[in-house]
Amino acid sequence: MNTPKTIPSPAEFVHVRDWVFDLDNTLYPHHINLFAQIDRNMTAYVAELLQMEPDEARVLQKRYYHEHGTTLAGLMAHHGVDPNDFLEKAHAIDYSALLPDEALGEAIKALPGRKFIFTNGTVEHAQAAARALGILDHFDDIFDIVAAAYLPKPASQTYDKFTQLKQIRTEQAAMFEDLPRNLLVPKALGMKTVLLVPRNLEGVVLESWERVDGETGKAHVDFVTDDLSSFLSAILAGQ
Repeated sequence: MNTPKTIPSPAEFVHVRDWVFDLDNTLYPHHINLFAQIDRNMTAYVAELLQMEPDEARVLQKRYYHEHGTTLAGLMAHHGVDPNDFLEKAHAIDYSALLPDEALGEAIKALPGRKFIFTNGTVEHAQAAARALGILDHFDDIFDIVAAAYLPKPASQTYDKFTQLKQIRTEQAAMFEDLPRNLLVPKALGMKTVLLVPRNLEGVVLESWERVDGETGKAHVDFVTDDLSSFLSAILAGQ
């Protein structure tokens, strides 16, 4: 079984020309917990749609998430919801918890080649979060759930659509994610894979599929870090 590394050497990334980043809990730290607002909005949406109590709605929301990859995919499959209405209401959040991250911005800017955000959220959500972090201008493009025809990661078809649309040579690409299962396909495609984990991990409760030692194992994760800025700076140190 492969054991992920925590410190990269520049030589291990010298071939990379396309840098692909998930958004939530990847470009900003897990402890900021911006996604908690989206999660509450999704629960409220399910409760109103199906006339459920909040606790009951949350159980169904999480079941759809596990079974379909996103709550939205489950709602579309079982209840025919309008995805645009759902996404607009789910992402009606306050971004003030995100502060400019100058070190991260400088590191992303210095990476050789193209940089992408690849998210199961929307372009608008990615733009708002990246703008709050002060890093939006360093990205070449954003691929979102709408561009994926509402089929979320970790579906292999979605990675294929992304790589074909952006003309990415996967053997010259790296993928940064906070969910281990979302790195299975990138690794199979030949990408370098980097998992972002929460700082002070022992104080954070994660489900098995969220942990690198969980149900998806370690073989598809090349590196693990809890500090994206420092990780990118280590890559850049010898370039």
